[in-house]
Amino acid sequence: MSALDDLAVKAGDDDVVAGVPARLVAAPATTEEAAALIAASRDLAVVIRGGGTKIHQGPPPRELDLIIDTRRLAGVVEHAAGDLITVVRAGTPMAELHGLPGQQLALDAPATATAGGTVAANASGPRRLRYGTARDLLIGITVVRPDGRITKSGGKVVKNVAGYDLGKLYTGSQGTLGLITECVFRLHPVPLFTLFVRAIAPPTHAANVLTAQSAASALEINAAPGAEPELAVLVEGTETGVRDRATALARLLNGEVTDTPPPWWDTPPWPATGDALALKLTGTLSGVPSLVSTAVEAGLTVRGSAGTGVLYAGAPVDPAATAHVVEVLRAVATVVGGHAVVLTAPPSVRGMIDMWGPVPGLDLMRRVKDRFDPDHRFAPGRFVGGI
Repeated sequence: MSALDDLAVKAGDDDVVAGVPARLVAAPATTEEAAALIAASRDLAVVIRGGGTKIHQGPPPRELDLIIDTRRLAGVVEHAAGDLITVVRAGTPMAELHGLPGQQLALDAPATATAGGTVAANASGPRRLRYGTARDLLIGITVVRPDGRITKSGGKVVKNVAGYDLGKLYTGSQGTLGLITECVFRLHPVPLFTLFVRAIAPPTHAANVLTAQSAASALEINAAPGAEPELAVLVEGTETGVRDRATALARLLNGEVTDTPPPWWDTPPWPATGDALALKLTGTLSGVPSLVSTAVEAGLTVRGSAGTGVLYAGAPVDPAATAHVVEVLRAVATVVGGHAVVLTAPPSVRGMIDMWGPVPGLDLMRRVKDRFDPDHRFAPGRFVGGI
């Protein structure tokens, strides 16, 4: 019997990816088991599932035979506190990495998301302003390629420059180039003290925070139709330093200092269920005000980092208006040097819009896909340009 026969079971009613049901589900427990499974399923279309927090985002797969579930590929392999690194299996919930003793993996991914899924999506949250994204904190990776071969890149030191940095290639690849089974992350000390500064202020005031040299860890905005926009700043460090910087920022923004974040902090601006339109908007910092105002005028709520130009917009919309809203926001994002990616859309129009939009370098991305997955079995049609 093959590893596919040993591990795969018939898919259930919940084994669906963006509306497309799978036939089989398999959950390998080791990298070697995953390699044997993938080698034995070369005729099957595969989608990888971690915590499922983003499984319904993006275009549906063109076909789907097998879901590889990483829930058994879990656990912290090593936590080298002195080196500020941790080695974790890909199915490890982010909740475990949020609670490492004395140190933190500074990625604000949902607690139920997995380490591998966070890397595959290059996810991040408000603190990307200070710590960066998954791409910045990943220093080593183990992947099973679509042909079943195991490959490793990077190592267990922060400064590792030997060879090609394949970790950055896999980061953000949306599961199209292979199955991530293990990750090595750079860690940071848990801050001794934190405070938030909240202010009713337009996004243009974000520039004041950035030029004030306040060493903010996050600079977030919340803007909704019919309401005044709000800025919130996270300050971390020693108690005296944090209090001084927070007080100065509150004076600068005419805001208030609080111990807790605003209720909208690090939450998506669209409802969890229903026919909502949800987008990720990016652009230069000078373009953030234009992105925010255009989205709000279109009836969407906007939240995200006014300090890095990564925003999220969404709201229930009339399906008939979806294509127009996307077109308008995509045009503005292009002008300000960014992109407008549709994460979710009403099912009735989902197949009628280009969810990723134009992306420079698509020809190169296609060549990489052809080299790593020549049969286009992994997440077929889920990525840019139908990759």
